[in-house]
Amino acid sequence: MKKIILSLAIVSLLISCKEETTEKVKEATKAVSADLKQATDSAKVKAKKVLDSTKMGEKAKVLIIKGAEQVEKGAKKVQETVKK
Repeated sequence: MKKIILSLAIVSLLISCKEETTEKVKEATKAVSADLKQATDSAKVKAKKVLDSTKMGEKAKVLIIKGAEQVEKGAKKVQETVKK
């Protein structure tokens, strides 16, 4: 009889511990998912900044190339007028 009562007590202890552990696991899961969401959001923001700066860099390159072409055309015109 003592063994049965002792067994029931141990089983009830394990069941109550399991419920507490399950709650703790759920809370930890929520915390980790919140951290991951925050990390992905900040990574998205950083990636957008890099992409925007890259696009601006490409636009600047195009403008510089066009400007250089205009300068070359102007230089050629000056050379032609000097030769005449």
